[in-house]
Amino acid sequence: MGAVGVVDVVNLQDSRRISILLGVLFGLTGMGSASAAIAVPLLAEDLETTVGLGTWTITLYALMLAVATPIYGRVADLVGVRLPLMVGVGLMTAGAVLSAAAPSFEALLVARVIQGAGAAAIPTLGVTVLSARYDGPVRGLALGRLAGVAAALSCLGPLLGGLVEAQLGWRAVMALPIFGLLILPFVWRALHGGGTRAKLDIVGAVLVAGTSAGLVLLIQSPSTGWIVALAGVLLLVLGVPAVTMQVRRRPQGFLPHEVITNSVVIRSAIAAAAVPAAWFGILIAVPAVMIGHGWEAWEVGLLLAPSAVVGLVVPRIAGPFLNKYGAARALAFAGVNAAVSMLVASIGAENESAWALAVAVLFTTISFGVGQPALMASVGDAVHVDVRGVALGVATLLFLVGGSVGSAVVGGLGDVYGMPRSLLVLAVLPVLGIVALVPMLRSAAPAVR
Repeated sequence: MGAVGVVDVVNLQDSRRISILLGVLFGLTGMGSASAAIAVPLLAEDLETTVGLGTWTITLYALMLAVATPIYGRVADLVGVRLPLMVGVGLMTAGAVLSAAAPSFEALLVARVIQGAGAAAIPTLGVTVLSARYDGPVRGLALGRLAGVAAALSCLGPLLGGLVEAQLGWRAVMALPIFGLLILPFVWRALHGGGTRAKLDIVGAVLVAGTSAGLVLLIQSPSTGWIVALAGVLLLVLGVPAVTMQVRRRPQGFLPHEVITNSVVIRSAIAAAAVPAAWFGILIAVPAVMIGHGWEAWEVGLLLAPSAVVGLVVPRIAGPFLNKYGAARALAFAGVNAAVSMLVASIGAENESAWALAVAVLFTTISFGVGQPALMASVGDAVHVDVRGVALGVATLLFLVGGSVGSAVVGGLGDVYGMPRSLLVLAVLPVLGIVALVPMLRSAAPAVR
């Protein structure tokens, strides 16, 4: 074998090891929502609140994942990946411990905010490492493997959470993400430490966080009342023009002008956001429906466990699919799949069909396994390397805001209009995403023929 061939093999082996480890770390952030979702009906009863309000533990976690993600991406551009990833994993661990020890529902919500703020480091920095370390087909395979492992662990979250809850209670379920600390030593050498040392746009970060929070508060307000709805409206009305002004004032700030005016970045992120919306929505809906009809938490987890197998298989399909058909078509496929999964889930919730709900989770897993690496590949190729970290952060912000929107729709509308109708609302989002993709689909050509 020639020198080039040896290098390719070593590079492929290295990408496999690093992407799996980062996928496990990413999966633990997903488990922070997936395993916690199984416990929502149980913690709501124990802390004397409703299931609708209990879903705020998922919504706030997902929201912090979204709004803190670009901060980590920008910090990584400035100082490298090592420090922000270490800080993020530390905060995630602290939040998990505080969640397990929370004496009240209000304290639990604060702990979940801390946990989400820490976990936000992992999605962006994980893909930043892979995007910087590999290229071409190896990068596509690595990103697909990252998403697949993450999805598999997230799918196992309900089962693991149900088993842990049965033995140790819901508080132990909240502590599961602490195992992320064990992964850091094994990926440390792959994390680059250099950066540009530029200044961080704190004002821009706060404005984006507040505007994103306004959207989620408004969507989930049906379960919480008019005060939350008013707060959401005010944050949106004030936040959108303020963010616009900040971008004009600081074109190289938190939201670089060249990134947010890049149509590929924005269209790809909007289309991909429907995938986590479906994912977070169904993770809340399935336990709520089945536990409400007498199932134990571990039984619900067992019902969803086959999707973990699908999550492991998807990378073998996602990588070649992405390389052959390109990111735009992969995103369109993920969107169609997400819409179908929500329709099936709605039917399952209406008819109390465990099998239909399990099939819907399988479809959603496929969408996540294809859509997330397609988004990262699309954005990574569309921007200059100097702003790749922040571009991936902005894309992941929109991607994960979709997750908080999904949980907000189910939590906000589920109690008022029922789970089947709330899932139908989520089925509309992928259709809107595909509409946003149309210009890209028209001009797209397969990456490899």
